[in-house]
Amino acid sequence: MPLVDLEIIGQGSPQVSDQPVVTARSRGLVACTRCTRVWPMGQDFCSRCGSALVSRHTRSLQRVWAWWAMGLICYVPANIYPMLRTRTLFMTDESTIIGGAVEIARHGSFGVAAIILIASVLIPVGKFIAIAYLALSLRRKVSMSSHARHKLYEVVEFIGRWSMIDVFVVAILSSLVQLSAVASINPGPAAITFALSVIFTMLAALSFDPRMIWDNPEESHP
Repeated sequence: MPLVDLEIIGQGSPQVSDQPVVTARSRGLVACTRCTRVWPMGQDFCSRCGSALVSRHTRSLQRVWAWWAMGLICYVPANIYPMLRTRTLFMTDESTIIGGAVEIARHGSFGVAAIILIASVLIPVGKFIAIAYLALSLRRKVSMSSHARHKLYEVVEFIGRWSMIDVFVVAILSSLVQLSAVASINPGPAAITFALSVIFTMLAALSFDPRMIWDNPEESHP
C-alpha cells in the first residue's frame, strides 16, 4: 500500500497532495498480503503468519488476462442460449437473459427487469471493461490517477459477486416450481456458462495485484 502525504485544508477533511507517492517498495519494505504486517525487503516469509513475502506477484498480468479471456468466452453463449426453460402441460418456453427481462417488463415488473439487466448485463460488461483498463494501464500512461484506479479496483472486487443474482433466481425458481407434468422450471444451458463467466471474472480480479498500480508505468511487470 502507498504511503501518501496528506494536507489539511482549513477545517475540512484530509486532501491528497500532488506530491509524488512514496511506496513501501521504494523504502525497501514489503507487506504480507495475509496479515498486512510490514517487513524489510529481502525477507522470504512473514514471521507472524508464515506466508511468503512477495513485493509484486510474478506473472500477475498473465493470470489476469487468462481468466479475463475465459470469462469473456463464457459470457457470449450465456447471452445467446436460454437461461430459463419453462415447461407447462401444453408448451415449452425458453428465455435468454435479455429476453426474460423484456418479458418481465411487459408484465409491469419494471423494477425486477431493471435489476436483472443491471446484474446480468451492465455489471459483467462493466467488469470486463474495468479489468482490461486496469491491466492495460500498468504498461502505459493513462489520465486516471493511481488513487482513482485503486478505487476502481476495489469497486470491481466488491461488486463481482452480485453478478450471480441471475443464477440464484434460476436456482430458486427451479427448486420451487416443480409440478411434475403440469409445470416445471429448469435452468437452461446459459446458466452454466453465465456462472462460469462470473467465476472467471472474479478470479481475474483476484489475480490482479493492485500494488502494481503505484509503480511507474515505465517499469515492466511480468
